[in-house]
Amino acid sequence: MKSYLITDPVYYTNKPKIFKEKLFYILQQHNIDFICFRDKISLNYAELASIFVTITKKHHIKNIFINQHIDLAYKLKATGVHLTSTQFDQITYAKNLGLKVIISCHNELDIQNAIENKADYITYSPIFNTPNKGKPKGIEQLDYIIKKYNIKIFALGGIVSYNQIKQLNKIKPYGFASIRYFYSKS
Repeated sequence: MKSYLITDPVYYTNKPKIFKEKLFYILQQHNIDFICFRDKISLNYAELASIFVTITKKHHIKNIFINQHIDLAYKLKATGVHLTSTQFDQITYAKNLGLKVIISCHNELDIQNAIENKADYITYSPIFNTPNKGKPKGIEQLDYIIKKYNIKIFALGGIVSYNQIKQLNKIKPYGFASIRYFYSKS
């Protein structure tokens, strides 16, 4: 099962020097298959994204994603872009630039839309209880989705413990994505 680390300024800060140090430390502690720079509040987004891509490339992470910002992902030579559930209409544009696309999905209609638009991967969430994200889907619903749809699925939402990773491993999603799991295990 692939691991997908997603950053958040609440944990990583938006101060460049501290961001570098925290990101470097986390990458020393974990084997990361996919990584995404996600920051919905900082005014220095492009600067932090550039730092992020530089550091992750030095750590030989092959799957580097930028959240939402297609043109920035392309400019920084990231692997791809992680689009929100309101950006289905931008999948083709990102793919035409040669970017891989992960898109956030919360229901079967989203998943069907992702497949029709040829997204490379999806996140399906929330699986476990997550603050402000609504009722969790749970393991059984995720298992149903994995068996029904032919697309690479990252389980996302509320994944904070090794016990949850073990539960996910039994149903075999393509991977799991988390903000807090990687940060709290360092």
